[in-house]
Amino acid sequence: MGAGSSTVAVRAGEPSSRERILDAAEDLFARRGYAGVGLREVAEDVGLGKSSLFHHFPNKPELYAAVCARILERIDAGVARSLARSGSAAERFLGAIDDLVLALSRRPGDARILLRSLFEDDDLPGESAEQKRGEAFVKRIVSRVEAVLGEGMAAGGIRRASPRPLLLLVVGLVVFPAASGEFGEELIGGAVQAPQNLALIREETRRLLAQGLVIPIVG
Repeated sequence: MGAGSSTVAVRAGEPSSRERILDAAEDLFARRGYAGVGLREVAEDVGLGKSSLFHHFPNKPELYAAVCARILERIDAGVARSLARSGSAAERFLGAIDDLVLALSRRPGDARILLRSLFEDDDLPGESAEQKRGEAFVKRIVSRVEAVLGEGMAAGGIRRASPRPLLLLVVGLVVFPAASGEFGEELIGGAVQAPQNLALIREETRRLLAQGLVIPIVG
């Protein structure tokens, strides 16, 4: 009975077939983009038959959308944790951006997929359940950030700004460095993820946003 319980416990801790498919697809899509990856390759990478993959994802657009949705879910959870901290609205906003820069630097594949999806999404049908799920996470992230910016503007700690255009600019500021690959390495003189370079990127990102948004406290 003890051995059987142990086996069940080990199996319970293992990632599901769906998660293993998503892990493999995420890695492949990050390296080669949507067009450069086939479902057979994903199935072989996971060690499953193509029919088993179809059981979870009936086609490549659905798989790609599920990969994007899972990345957005992670970002939404991270933003929610960051904004739940104590402090002024400006401090929480800047802290959330700093945390996101760090998170994407640790998972540069996420940043590459997000950047590519801005263009590749145009070629995909927009009615799949996974695409709608991803869109829901985007709306939640935008809503969270808009709320903290509005709080800061109302309190006078953040200058009056147009939140949506501002967020569009912030996406480029935060996502591109982590996704920049060899170009980023050549420009910065080393790996973006190297501790000293990452520290500088985080510092400059925070300084740029703070100087452009935060109203200094006088007195």
